[in-house]
Amino acid sequence: MRETDLQDIEAFISHLAIERRLSPLTCNNYRHDLHTLADWCGEQKLDEWQQLDDEHFRAFSASCYRKGLSARSIQRRLSASRSFFRYLLRENKVERNPVASVSAPKSRKRLPGNLDADSMGRLLDIKGKGPLVVRDRAILELFYSSGLRLAELTGLNIADLDLADRLVRVTGKGNKERIVPVGSKAIDALQAWLTQRLTLTSTEDAALFVSRNGTRLSRRAVQQRVAHWAKQQGISARVYPHLLRHSFATHLLESSHDLRGVQELLGHANISTTQVYTHLDFQHLAQIYDETHPRARAKSKD
Repeated sequence: MRETDLQDIEAFISHLAIERRLSPLTCNNYRHDLHTLADWCGEQKLDEWQQLDDEHFRAFSASCYRKGLSARSIQRRLSASRSFFRYLLRENKVERNPVASVSAPKSRKRLPGNLDADSMGRLLDIKGKGPLVVRDRAILELFYSSGLRLAELTGLNIADLDLADRLVRVTGKGNKERIVPVGSKAIDALQAWLTQRLTLTSTEDAALFVSRNGTRLSRRAVQQRVAHWAKQQGISARVYPHLLRHSFATHLLESSHDLRGVQELLGHANISTTQVYTHLDFQHLAQIYDETHPRARAKSKD
């Protein structure tokens, strides 16, 4: 590719970071996918973006598949290319979006794992005192109470927490804010942590969860602490922050059967993302149907 075409990628990444306010990690993923496309174009002797058509992108997709990439990874590369060409079209650098009609291979939908209620109760029953134990107890309780993503939890500031109304303001994907309720057990754990937090950092620091050095707790540190307590509490399954979010969604859906409500609490943009949890509760729903629907049961014979 020409140098000016490669510069288009960096201009697009700046657009994502500044105008769309995407995270640095997401921007780096876009950059990697688009440089992979540029390298492929170089192999095909394609010198500028204007030359590409839908058949080229089908060939690019097939090339990725032959190299062993998963359907999900290919979907991501095509999605990045589609967004990139929308940007180029807006900037009048191309006349059409050749990726618009190209479908990615379908990936197998994996059911999210989750802990059952008994295992979750055992995980949360942490014994011990001291600021780090109290902090970790509050982290685990908040994960399960409110279904937060890892980045959402580590990004929380004290000002985001409303203990009186039992609410937390969360900044999710795409910098979208939502208000999520916090359960009483989590409120108790958070109140205990806020007292202990003063032994690690000053009241002027904004971060809700801090390390032993008083700095904002990193995502990696939270992952390690969750895994540590799972092992400590005798949980045989691999436990990680997103598993607690899955467990929150599954247990809430089992109790409420309110898919829209769970969608709002999780911060999913599309309900199709939330619908994966319905597979986990099918037997329970089928039982309710059999017991309550007037035409579900056969009439008894005299």
